[in-house]
Amino acid sequence: MNRVALETFSSFDAGKKPSGYTEPERFYRGFVLGLMVELLDRYSITSNRESSFGRYDVMLKPKSNIGMCKSEGLHAIIIEFKVHDAQEEKSMKETVDAALLQIEEKQYDSALKAEGILDEQIKKYGFAFEGKTVLIGWEAVL
Repeated sequence: MNRVALETFSSFDAGKKPSGYTEPERFYRGFVLGLMVELLDRYSITSNRESSFGRYDVMLKPKSNIGMCKSEGLHAIIIEFKVHDAQEEKSMKETVDAALLQIEEKQYDSALKAEGILDEQIKKYGFAFEGKTVLIGWEAVL
């Protein structure tokens, strides 16, 4: 992801501020959604939809295998994007952790669970962006 960002993003695309008028998070979400177009035969992909107590950035729901054990099918995926704000977080890792915490606190997985998708079938990813730098983290499933 970092290589693609370095080779394709412009600082004008991503913006220099973590929030405000340019809303660079929208740029990153659009970019990642574009990369996912090849998955449309296997996943229902939605963006910026309400789920429980908020709006997730991207959700991928397998078109089949609801209720199957994780070794038999595809995982559902929830992705939350955060633009690193040095005034809020000390590091990009803290930004990733904030994205993962938001997924949990807002219970973005409730829509998937309501359709019968098991906890162990749901992968949660936090993406932190700062200009052309990207850090991706995930929730460890025990």
